[in-house]
Amino acid sequence: MQQLATGYGLIEGPVWDPAKGLYFSDVMGGGVFLLDRQDKVTRVVEKRRGIGGMALHAAGGLVVGGRDIAFVNLADQSTQVLLSSDVTPEAVGFNDLTTDKAGRVYVGSLAYKVFGGDPPRPGHLHVIDLDGSVRTISDGIMLTNGLGFSPDGRRLYHSDARGGMVRVYDVKADGAVGPWRKFVSLGENGVADGLKVAADGSVWVADAHGGRVAVFGADGRHIRDVKVPLPMVTSLCFGGDDLQDLYIVTGSRGGPAENCGTVFRTRSDVAGLPLAPARVALK
Repeated sequence: MQQLATGYGLIEGPVWDPAKGLYFSDVMGGGVFLLDRQDKVTRVVEKRRGIGGMALHAAGGLVVGGRDIAFVNLADQSTQVLLSSDVTPEAVGFNDLTTDKAGRVYVGSLAYKVFGGDPPRPGHLHVIDLDGSVRTISDGIMLTNGLGFSPDGRRLYHSDARGGMVRVYDVKADGAVGPWRKFVSLGENGVADGLKVAADGSVWVADAHGGRVAVFGADGRHIRDVKVPLPMVTSLCFGGDDLQDLYIVTGSRGGPAENCGTVFRTRSDVAGLPLAPARVALK
């Protein structure tokens, strides 16, 4: 496992761009960074903090989370808000997100300030449709985290870090979802953070307390763990030309320094699923 970049507070939101490399955010320190195909890091978005999830947009630029869901034009740093916290009375911000094959954006809202000492309150799951309209499609998520679709698009997996599990929903033809059910638990001390789905249908879940990525079959069977040198494993992403480069990102909690969030890379024996760019309407 290679250490590619370190010195960050809390890395999140890794997303692979075949043309440019790996984008990632620093939730605490702020900003979005690009680890290019030569493993050189540059800052591409200034200052913005709290980005827990990102996606490419077909028009260029990035869809990012935080206090709202916004499109960021990387050429001029201009932003357009796609989803604001007035979507529900409870929402105070947004965490991780993903896209479906059509380019809709699925994102979870937070109903309390996670780093502000607020008592936990359940948030919601939303979908931004291609025309820019928004639907709230599920509720009761104590701390929304990673999202990912099965290879056939018929299942949506969704980490609930405070709920102690990964949910799964059946996806309807119009992009809505049915009632959620428990897919897997990461164990008594496990905390399900970011997740990705591989081409074989396996579900790869970052364990924010466990120093690992836990790998589960589509049937919920625990297949194996990918051990990580730092304990706070926050998310992961498949990349490289064959999508078998596994990028794993971490926070600093439990590590040897205050700012030791790190990007690691190793090889996977299975390719990840390519993620479609967002195609939601821009102004």
